[in-house]
Amino acid sequence: MEKTKKGLDQEMDLNFEDALEDYLKSDFGDLDEGTIVPGTIVKIGKDHVLVDVNFKSEGQIAVSEFLDSEGNMTVAVGDTVDVFVSNKDENEGTIHLSRDKAKRMQLFDRLEDSQEKNGTVTGRIVRRIKGGYTVDLGGVEAFLPGSHVDLRPVPDMDALVGQDFDFKILKINRRRSNVIVSRRVLLEEQRSEQRGALLETLGEGQVVKGKVKNITEYGVFIDLGGLDGLLHITDMSWKRIRHPKEMVALGDELDLKVLHFDREGQKVSLGLKQLVSDPWENIAGKYPQGSRFTGKVTNLADYGAFVELEAGVEGLVHISEMSWTRKLRHPSQMVRAGDEVEVIVLGVDPDKKRISLGMKQIKPNPWDVVAEKYPEGTILEGAIKNITEFGVFIGIEEGIDGLIHVSDISWTKKIRHPSEVFKIGDIVQAKVLTVDKENEKFTLGIKQLSEDPWLKVPGKYPVGTLITGLVTNITDFGLFVEVEEGIEGLVHVSEISRKKIKSPSELFKEGVNIEAKVIHVSADERRLGLSIKQIKEEEERKKPKEFRTSGPETGSNLGDLLRAKIEDASSEKTEEASGEESGS
Repeated sequence: MEKTKKGLDQEMDLNFEDALEDYLKSDFGDLDEGTIVPGTIVKIGKDHVLVDVNFKSEGQIAVSEFLDSEGNMTVAVGDTVDVFVSNKDENEGTIHLSRDKAKRMQLFDRLEDSQEKNGTVTGRIVRRIKGGYTVDLGGVEAFLPGSHVDLRPVPDMDALVGQDFDFKILKINRRRSNVIVSRRVLLEEQRSEQRGALLETLGEGQVVKGKVKNITEYGVFIDLGGLDGLLHITDMSWKRIRHPKEMVALGDELDLKVLHFDREGQKVSLGLKQLVSDPWENIAGKYPQGSRFTGKVTNLADYGAFVELEAGVEGLVHISEMSWTRKLRHPSQMVRAGDEVEVIVLGVDPDKKRISLGMKQIKPNPWDVVAEKYPEGTILEGAIKNITEFGVFIGIEEGIDGLIHVSDISWTKKIRHPSEVFKIGDIVQAKVLTVDKENEKFTLGIKQLSEDPWLKVPGKYPVGTLITGLVTNITDFGLFVEVEEGIEGLVHVSEISRKKIKSPSELFKEGVNIEAKVIHVSADERRLGLSIKQIKEEEERKKPKEFRTSGPETGSNLGDLLRAKIEDASSEKTEEASGEESGS
């Protein structure tokens, strides 16, 4: 036991001697403030880490300076780390150290070295700020101006946050801890190198790889690696597209064919569709006129629908070729984009790359069926589907209506509007008058089901016949008189009286019966001329005339009689002339 105690005392003496020897060394405690020195981790406490830097006492550094982003301790007792000497007190033997400052100074040294050598540094974009971004260079935050992010404006600036990139250092101010970096400068240098290499090897007809850089209405700009090329919309696909976005998106990698290369102007025209064969080759052989195919409706226009027969081959179904019977205002009344439709090839123009298609030709023309089924003179029945001011439409076959014009409803009745006689849904019987397939007109008549009553009028009412009729209408030029149902005659104002009258309404009223004489009749013209005046004149002529042969006034009476005779003769000529005028 005594021996063991003696050994411990000897060991303590030796340690003390070593410590004293170290203390007396010339470089012990020779630490300059503001410098970076190596230190050894001697203890890790709850709040501080003790670091021995060969000074009179150990330095304390906050634990937070040794934790990683997840809060884990990154050092252990015995590890050697570089620390920054903030200050020291020789008299009291205390020293203040910082690991963060040491790392920051070392990082600035590396950044300055990179700037001097025109090197690059890697950093992560951590957040957006006014005018650009903040970039973490591994402990030092640098400013990345928005104009130095890329070669072109970035459409979505938030998408870059959290990504790592290489940068060029533009400016360093160690005292203010300011660092400005650029990605665009680095990209320009890389692009210049790539352009030089590309210009040496690029040629027309080559197949190259490129990345979609920008999309416009007329085409796509492709980054070929140092040089931009244009992929025009007409060279993207053999089929028609409305906008390049239908085929590509920003960042897409594409295989393209060089169509034209201007080496001096450094302009490149590219093609995508040229990588596959032209589907329009021998198109007339693949789609002969009259052949039937199934296609997909790809687009609708006011004038028709485009139908894709195969990839890159579209035909047009004109609006007039969609239906035999429907009068379409727009193709959407028949089809929608994406519909599968059956079509017949009407014509092919290989030079203009056009195919005319028809949909209605899939089925027989119903007008051919109607012409055979309902020849002129056929009597049929149908329901009234529509009424207009000029007539009524009768449903005949699906999609085909027959028109009964207002003038073909009745031989005798004056109908102002068909709705006075019919309503929608009424079942009527009519006779087929005409079937015009070319103009797609189907006309019917109701009055033609019976004989025209005017055909019998000349026989029933010859000139000279006395009739009794009802005054139905009074106008300034005469009286309309109904002699039987649907048959009217006209008493012209000149045939009312020998006396001059201003208006027939002075002598007659509607609804009264009058007697008149037929002076003109025509079935073709559907006219019946009447006269009241001639009846009165005949009555006067039938009265006996009295002659006086004695007395002082005999000469005078004879003269009066002769004068009256002359006037009668003159009056008869005038009446005949008036009768001819009324009958005409």
